[in-house]
Amino acid sequence: SRSIPGQVVPRGTKGRRTVPTDGRTWTITELADEFGITLRTLRFYEEHGLLTPERRGTQRVFRPGDRGRLELVLRGKRLGFPLDEIKKIVGMYDTEPGEAGQLAYLLDQIAVRRSELEQRRADIEQTLGELDVLERRCRDDLARLGSPAAHGGVLS
Repeated sequence: SRSIPGQVVPRGTKGRRTVPTDGRTWTITELADEFGITLRTLRFYEEHGLLTPERRGTQRVFRPGDRGRLELVLRGKRLGFPLDEIKKIVGMYDTEPGEAGQLAYLLDQIAVRRSELEQRRADIEQTLGELDVLERRCRDDLARLGSPAAHGGVLS
């Protein structure tokens, strides 16, 4: 693989995105704008140990690692993982058990989340089926009464 000036490719990351080392930093406002989240959300993640920006006086300075962690946190939220699981998964990138352990744990969590979502989908499908039956009964009853709402019209 070819290296790009100004970037570091950590061991075991072949084919993955790299972390820029050009000294780029972001303010809290810049990250909030870039990711479409509120300043309060970023502060919340910081309070809960998901982000650890450097401080210059009262100003937060976010480095590439903080930005990468934020991407992981937001991806975890989008996938429906609870914040404590996201914190554990993201924290594994900074500590042991190493990449294999991180991936094995993440695969376990993906299986759990997938199972939960499949159960929700089954529940939703069942509920939609029950609503279809109820709607048909209501329309049949309205038709027997001669109401225009039986065919999708609005009752007056």
